[in-house]
Amino acid sequence: MSSAFGERRMRVGAGVRGPLAVAAAAVAGCGLLLVVDPNQPGSLLPPCPLYALTGIQCPACGTTRMVHALLHGDLAAAWHFNAVMLPAGLPLLAWLWVRWFRAARAGRPTPPVSRKVGVPVVALAVTWMVVRNLVA
Repeated sequence: MSSAFGERRMRVGAGVRGPLAVAAAAVAGCGLLLVVDPNQPGSLLPPCPLYALTGIQCPACGTTRMVHALLHGDLAAAWHFNAVMLPAGLPLLAWLWVRWFRAARAGRPTPPVSRKVGVPVVALAVTWMVVRNLVA
């Protein structure tokens, strides 16, 4: 019995490696944003590829600068850089990560996002992309 318990424990532990690796990468990225200012010309961080190639802002454009501003306590600047990702995108990403982690910890596949969530998210992203490019 202890052998089966040990095998299950090993399998479950291995399952959370993905979510933990993503969390570690996010923490490392935040650490980088504490010392690198993406607003400076010639910054180490690249611009949005879509914006660089077309001049069109994607729904996530400004998110790197938003996180930089948040990490430096400037909520107004964070709002300016991406007024939708701040109140909607970051909580959504956190919720998705928690779902992934819980499923991985239980040894189950992550359940798909329901249409009740997916359709409004896509609609918000498309609307935000159109609005921000018409206003800019």
